[in-house]
Amino acid sequence: MGFTCQPQLRCLDLTPSNFPRISPEIQAYMRTLCIKVFIYTKCNRILLFIILQLSSLTPIGNTATLHTPSPVDGSKWFHQTLLPNGNSWHNQEQQHYTNRLENAYVSNGMLKIKAKKETFKDQGVVKQYTSARLNSKFAFTYGRVEVRAKLPKGHGTWPAIWMLSKNIFEAGSYFETQGFGNQSWPDCGEIDIMEHWGSNQNYVQSAIHTRSSHGNTVNLGGQHLPTVSSKFHSYTLDWTADKLVFEVDGKHHYTYNPALKNNATWPFDSPQYLLLNFAIENIIDPDFKEDTFDIDHVRIYDQAGTLIFVDEFN
Repeated sequence: MGFTCQPQLRCLDLTPSNFPRISPEIQAYMRTLCIKVFIYTKCNRILLFIILQLSSLTPIGNTATLHTPSPVDGSKWFHQTLLPNGNSWHNQEQQHYTNRLENAYVSNGMLKIKAKKETFKDQGVVKQYTSARLNSKFAFTYGRVEVRAKLPKGHGTWPAIWMLSKNIFEAGSYFETQGFGNQSWPDCGEIDIMEHWGSNQNYVQSAIHTRSSHGNTVNLGGQHLPTVSSKFHSYTLDWTADKLVFEVDGKHHYTYNPALKNNATWPFDSPQYLLLNFAIENIIDPDFKEDTFDIDHVRIYDQAGTLIFVDEFN
C-alpha cells in the first residue's frame, strides 16, 4: 500500500541548554550567539537546511567571520607610540607601544590590549616585546570614571588605568600633538585608578603623584582581589573639588584628600584624560609569550551623573 510524505520544516535552536555535554567555555561562547538551524525534510531525507545567525558576525564580502578583530575607535582613542627619551619608556619598561591591530583591537564587545613577546624594531630601536598605550581624546574636570576590566597575569606584566593632565608636556601624547603641553610631570598631577603588577598577583592599587609626593609616592591604597585575572571587575574613581575616591566593585580602598590644598598637593582642578596601557617590566617571566588586558567598557560621568564619555566596544 503506497503513502505520501509531507514536507516538514523543523527548527533546531542552538542554545547551551540543548547541548549539556558541551564544555563551559563553549557554552559561554554560544550565549553570545543567536543561531537557529532550519531543516527542511521529506521522508526523513534532509532536502535543505538554513542557518541563521543574528549576532557576532562581521560581513566581509560574501562571507562572515566570528569575532573578527577591528581597530579601536579613532575618534575616541589615540595610540601613543613615541619613545619619550628616544630609546625606551619610563621605569625601565621593555616594550614598544605600537598602533598595530595585533596589540590593540576590539573583539566580541571588548577592547583587548595585547602584550606579545616578539622582536620588533621601531624608531631605530629593537625591543623584544610589544603592547599598546591608548590616550583618550576626551578630557574633563571632576566626575566619575568607571572601567570594567579583566587583567593579565604573570610576573612582569603591568596593566594600568590612569589619568594625566591635558596640559602635560610629554612628546607624542595626544594633547601635546594638539598644541597643549606646558606643564611638566609631576606638577601636572597623575591619578592612578588601577595598577596591577604580576609580581604581586591579585593586588590592585590606586595612587596619586604630585610635586609633594611622586615616584615612590606615599599617597596610595589598594585591595586584594583573588579573581583579578579570571573575572571582570569595575574600577572606579570619584573626583570632586575636595577629594579623589577609589573603589573596586563598590568596595572602597583609598581616598586622597589632603588637608592643605596647594599647587604641590592638589593640581587636580583642571582637565585630565584617560590612559589604558599594558607595560612589560624590566624583569618578566621568561616563559611569557602573550596575554591581554580586557576592557568591557569605559564610562565617564559628570558630577550630575550625566554620561559624558562612553565606549562600550560594541
